[in-house]
Amino acid sequence: MFEIVFISTLNGILYGMLLFLMASGLTVIFSMMGVLNFAHAGFYMLGAFFGFEISRRVGFWPGLVIAPLLVGLIGMAVERYGLRRVHRHGHVAELLFTFGLTYVIQQAVEMVWGKLPVDYEVPRSLDFPAFTVFGTEYPAFKMFELLISVAIFLVLLLVIKRTRIGLVVQAALSHPGMVAMLGHNVDRVFMLVFGVGVALAAVAGVIAGPALVTQSNMAGLLGPILFVVVVVGGLGSLGGAFIASLLIGLLQTFAVASNASLADLFGSSASAGALQTYLSDIWNVTVAQVAPILPYLLLVLILIFRPRGLMGTRET
Repeated sequence: MFEIVFISTLNGILYGMLLFLMASGLTVIFSMMGVLNFAHAGFYMLGAFFGFEISRRVGFWPGLVIAPLLVGLIGMAVERYGLRRVHRHGHVAELLFTFGLTYVIQQAVEMVWGKLPVDYEVPRSLDFPAFTVFGTEYPAFKMFELLISVAIFLVLLLVIKRTRIGLVVQAALSHPGMVAMLGHNVDRVFMLVFGVGVALAAVAGVIAGPALVTQSNMAGLLGPILFVVVVVGGLGSLGGAFIASLLIGLLQTFAVASNASLADLFGSSASAGALQTYLSDIWNVTVAQVAPILPYLLLVLILIFRPRGLMGTRET
């Protein structure tokens, strides 16, 4: 029992930190710009494919630097020539714009790399077991993902809360006129913030690409769970996204490791026969089988009982 709990906890933390790595840029963009970027998963996918293309030519480590820079520049161009013009028409227009942009990115990726998965390999320098616990080997690459996620969280928290840059950006969201009068270019600030946010998504793509399957539908597979993370944590709350990522990672990991069902729970009780008759369709369904829907059930409960999320300050 202890072995299962320990391994599930470790796997949950690793998966949760990977979720945070993906969701951090989305949280930064919303907290500083008030824009819920539906195309965020598309930029994450671009980072994975750019990282793959660069790594097979000059190596993984240059790709980890170059790919986010390229995606960040693309994001800045999107904000400058698209999102900025749409912004004046309200949040609905922004959502529709970024929603459509998701499909544009996906189609562009399919045209260049096709629909089949690409052979994005873990770099040789990190392709070894970091340690072994109860006979289970944990790759050094996963430990690298964990360290990068924690480092990004700490740096973002420091920049947003403790530096002049973070204060200027947050002030530009609520009082753009005053910030402009102080000599700051508000439009340029927002453009840089959007570029940094999507660059963080690209970092997640470069790192997660070798660990997960890099293919043209990866944005659609991971996009919904990112929004679960930021809504459960609280829109715009970096600390909330961090906690929600760990919570969802642990929830799914422990659920996958459980084979319990209603039959196991009520099998020996006096009311088991009647319950089986009424619940015959789900009587033998295990927790592991419903694990994929648990984060979305958590999302529904959060929206009902705490619409601001765990640490949010705005209604979702």
